[in-house]
Amino acid sequence: MHDILPADVGYWQMLEKTAEAVLSSYGYSEIRFPIVEKTELFLRSIGEVTDVVEKEMYAFVDRNGDGLALRPEGTAGCVRAVVEHGLLHENPMRRLWYRGPMFRHERPQKGRYRQFHQLGVEAYGVAGPDIDVELILLSRRILRQLGVAADLRLEINTLGSVDARLAYRQRLVDYLSQHVDQLDDDSRRRLQTNPLRILDSKNEAVKAVVAGAPNMLESMDEASKAHFAGLCSMLDASGVTYTVNPRLVRGLDYYSQTVFEWITDSLGAQGTVCAGGRYDGLIEFLGGRASQAVGFAMGIERLISMMQAAGRVPATNAPDGFVVAVGEAAQRQAVLLSERLRDQLPAFTLLNAAGGGSFKSQMKRADRSGARWAILLGEDEVSQSTVAVKSLRAEGDQVVIPQSELIAHLAAKN
Repeated sequence: MHDILPADVGYWQMLEKTAEAVLSSYGYSEIRFPIVEKTELFLRSIGEVTDVVEKEMYAFVDRNGDGLALRPEGTAGCVRAVVEHGLLHENPMRRLWYRGPMFRHERPQKGRYRQFHQLGVEAYGVAGPDIDVELILLSRRILRQLGVAADLRLEINTLGSVDARLAYRQRLVDYLSQHVDQLDDDSRRRLQTNPLRILDSKNEAVKAVVAGAPNMLESMDEASKAHFAGLCSMLDASGVTYTVNPRLVRGLDYYSQTVFEWITDSLGAQGTVCAGGRYDGLIEFLGGRASQAVGFAMGIERLISMMQAAGRVPATNAPDGFVVAVGEAAQRQAVLLSERLRDQLPAFTLLNAAGGGSFKSQMKRADRSGARWAILLGEDEVSQSTVAVKSLRAEGDQVVIPQSELIAHLAAKN
């Protein structure tokens, strides 16, 4: 788990503001839900035999004997909140987004932390592939505006309906059982619990076996094929470049039909920066009315690493002005003058040299702050009700004016 220091916060703010603007333009509303949920929620929705539940989830029993867990992902909590508060009764076609920390007990490495942050987007109540396409286009727009889209490629697949996936699962188990001696221990364990996860194994020997496995797309029912064909057709019409990867599966049990990932080669092993897909059965499974659902999540730390590598520079947090006050009378007056400036020029950001010090030391602090203007108060200025305004970015630009004219002077400069 890691700290986000002031030097990096600008990247986070730039990403968040960019995403908020795009999501608002598409008509998505923010939702916020707890970091801690009942463990049962994740066991039921994600799947008891997934890596997330078996190996990675932070689960504990509280003082009342209730099983609780730090959320390892956002979709389950979002669906729980939607069902619990009847949000789909008010509006059966909901578009929601959220952001915040998630927790998984993984092996820390670049781009992978035990506390990590995601931006999640979910849409409910639309059956056709057009909403799948909307989410892919929305994610692409965010990635473009962050300046990282050029280093990403889109991979898509379909897992089909629940029945189609079960049929394919059996075909896959039959095939892999014939090559069980070539599988690693992890794949052998998954063979009877979560065999689809073997398809994206990183073990080279297992990958060689998987290369000869039955093609998932050949096991799809006609409705699933039609949905996927519609998705591809609309992506083509929208000018989206993509690759159909029949080995692409997601690690959570609730997915069905469309799945997709935005992938980069610039982050080493942690190449997926955005992933999602459909989970049409999850709302009903968690006690709500049957409804369609599709969503995605973006890894914020990974995106920020890409933004930094791409040379994106966040807006500076440097103040517009820095008040230098020498002497007790000037320090007292500086506090009042600063507050008047903040009242009447709310867009003008201001630092006050609290703590005093010599004129030279305060000017050094003013310069280090990055401020454009130093507002100077000393004994002469206090006695004459004047103030000196000095540019910290242009040589020789300094004026002395009545304090009553300061606001108009700075407004003209700003």
